[in-house]
Amino acid sequence: MRSFLAVLVTLAFSLPSQANEVDAGKAFSLNSQCPASFSLENGVCRLVSQYQFYDSVQGRGVGGTQTSLPPYRDGFSPKQIDLGRILFFDPLLSKDGSISCASCHQPDKGFSDDLDRSIGVTGEKVARSAPTLWNVAFLDKFFWDARSNTLEEQAMGPLFDPKEMGNTPEKLLHDLNSNAVYKSLFAEAFEHGGDIELNQIYKALTAFQSSLISLNSRYDQYAHGYHQALTSQEIKGMNVFRSFVARCAECHQPPLFTNNQVAVIGAPEPEGQPFDIGAEKTFNHFKMKGGFKVPTLRNIVKTPPYMHSGRYDNLREAVAFYNDGRGNAVPEDMTLYIHWHITSPELTEDEVDAIVAFLGALTDESLTPRIPDTLPSGLPPVDSNYQQLTNTNNNNLKLNNGH
Repeated sequence: MRSFLAVLVTLAFSLPSQANEVDAGKAFSLNSQCPASFSLENGVCRLVSQYQFYDSVQGRGVGGTQTSLPPYRDGFSPKQIDLGRILFFDPLLSKDGSISCASCHQPDKGFSDDLDRSIGVTGEKVARSAPTLWNVAFLDKFFWDARSNTLEEQAMGPLFDPKEMGNTPEKLLHDLNSNAVYKSLFAEAFEHGGDIELNQIYKALTAFQSSLISLNSRYDQYAHGYHQALTSQEIKGMNVFRSFVARCAECHQPPLFTNNQVAVIGAPEPEGQPFDIGAEKTFNHFKMKGGFKVPTLRNIVKTPPYMHSGRYDNLREAVAFYNDGRGNAVPEDMTLYIHWHITSPELTEDEVDAIVAFLGALTDESLTPRIPDTLPSGLPPVDSNYQQLTNTNNNNLKLNNGH
């Protein structure tokens, strides 16, 4: 009889047997219905949102509460979205079967991981924190340094980064094509009976991630006319947030609470860590040194710690950093071109508290997808070694589609 350790090694490094694949296959069929907040039109899922009925100009000034949405990705079939969900949670996509996309983007943690910097297959921390995936369908720049322009490019990065998931295109294709269940699911999702292709993997992951919509917070209810949705302190915080004193909304523009641009704000690195040049490498321009993509503030209370390197443990510390004044954390021997919206607002303690309270009103996890109970690979979708979700958490999530 094999030892318990041998069983674990088999799970982590080997493909399931053909018999296991067949048994798993009986439990696997792709969802033919769109996720909540999407309607099925001509075989594809289209987003439905109250913001689509507003025609105010997006991206000019701070925007009003009824600012329209920017262009976004949708138009994927329900089965492509569901296949992407299964892939997202499957450690088979990593080099050694130890981590999945969800290891760093956990649903109950705002699709982040509660770490200052995420942990990859090597067991070591990577350079930056894991950004949330909520509302990525609306973005056209990805990663903290804005080095990718599409969700498909973004999917490729972690998959093949030696410090993240550590896989190779050849091994990924081999593992998926060797799995009879995945072959069947890909054929169902793409109506194609041949070998699984890389572009299909990227498309499925993109389809799933583009379905992660968060636009029904208490703030949104307020924006749509139900003014009782916010407390008096939250309304005060919203007004300070949008004021020309604090100027938070200049970069964190509603309704997405990001302008999806790169900004140099001079956030400090963790103690002992070297300075991160950020977007300077992406754009090859000295004025981008220390620049990072402006993150969305949607579900921000779920994603501590904050900044590109997780420098601040809580929101009040992060807001206080801005209140401490322009360039307050820049090393004396360094020149950074701090964004002109970063000033010295000199907010009162009450105003800082009000902003933090308002940020809590941006929480909406109502469309959180369900974690698969089982996977075609036979590997567990939950990995405690990488602080992934526990099975009990799954019961606390609002389930919207699939298994």
